[in-house]
Amino acid sequence: MCAKPANNVFFSSKRQDWPTPWTLFHHWDEQQGPFDLDVCAFPHNAKCSTFYTPEQDGLSMPWFGICWCNPPYGKPIPQWLQKAMKELRSGRAKRVVFLLPSRTDAAWWHDYVLPYGDIRFLRGRVTFEGAKHSAPFASVIVIFE
Repeated sequence: MCAKPANNVFFSSKRQDWPTPWTLFHHWDEQQGPFDLDVCAFPHNAKCSTFYTPEQDGLSMPWFGICWCNPPYGKPIPQWLQKAMKELRSGRAKRVVFLLPSRTDAAWWHDYVLPYGDIRFLRGRVTFEGAKHSAPFASVIVIFE
């Protein structure tokens, strides 16, 4: 039986609803907003008054205006990036700002972030709301227009 890789903690979480810290959100809302829509939220962690919950499925809903997205980390990330590209091409979304893990070795990073995104590396590590410690990985803000 093979042991799990020691760095497995960097790619998994027991939760998929870690709220963006308000200070981080407010900074980017001032820089890139004001945001019209949080495309991937729960009622307890939404950063905008208009938001899509998992039940509404932001991947199947129209995005509009300037959008904020802190998607579930892991395998779903490419779906959210693809959706952003689609909504920007349609003209409904004007800008989509993502909070993402810095995964410079991932295929989605090379397929979507590098060619299309304006990448802003964050200094230090994000401490998500409700977490006792900062995330065990670096994070980035990626802006798509």
